[in-house]
Amino acid sequence: MKSHIAQLSTSEENRYARQISLPSIDFEGQEKLKASRVAVIGVGGLGCAAAQYLAASGIGNLTLIDFDNVELSNLQRQVLHQTTDIGINKAQSAAQLLRLNNPEITINVISYKLDNIGLEKLCKEHDVIVDCCDNLATRDQVNRVCFDSKTSLVSGAAIRLEGLVTSFNYQSGTPCYQCFSQLFGEQELTCVEAGVLAPTVGIIGAIEACEAIKLLIGIGHPLVGRILMGDFSQMSFREMKLPISTSCSICNL
Repeated sequence: MKSHIAQLSTSEENRYARQISLPSIDFEGQEKLKASRVAVIGVGGLGCAAAQYLAASGIGNLTLIDFDNVELSNLQRQVLHQTTDIGINKAQSAAQLLRLNNPEITINVISYKLDNIGLEKLCKEHDVIVDCCDNLATRDQVNRVCFDSKTSLVSGAAIRLEGLVTSFNYQSGTPCYQCFSQLFGEQELTCVEAGVLAPTVGIIGAIEACEAIKLLIGIGHPLVGRILMGDFSQMSFREMKLPISTSCSICNL
């Protein structure tokens, strides 16, 4: 981790009491969360759900990145934005509500598109990147920068009543996002084209937040080398192994 342990205040001990009571977290784990720095790229449906749980869980420094503004059609699934936020930048809109919900954490806003230099700086300054963006080019760019800096990445996607989550810690012998994206080629549908049921993004975004917390504290079995896929029309999950691609130009040089 890039961060140091930070002692909890009495108020924070009370706020996070139910989480601290978990043996796998305890005070030490909660202090790690307070000291951690997490960036959420994209504050749409996935990002709203992920950011909400990360903030509530006590991530000490949370950065929200999005250059789009809130639209009426977003409100069906992007739960951090209100009707009065239409026309406001999504990162700013989400930040103002999260600050009300948990004033004990620091929330940073980046309301413009980051170039490669900006992404490199972002990765070096954060412990985990949570990918909630909606296009393959950005995901591949983020993966490349995370791989170079060895910054853990959690990636999720959702459409219709389906979604998936996978994680990358870029340790020796583990795959990267490009190993995953090569499986699906260049075709990618959007929510505009295919639609999405509101709770679908909530479920996947919450799983992304859980994965980020596991990676930060070092608990459980993160989805590294595995893809968790949910079909919510059947309310079923299945898992697929994700090996290193022999043709990957990022991690298999």
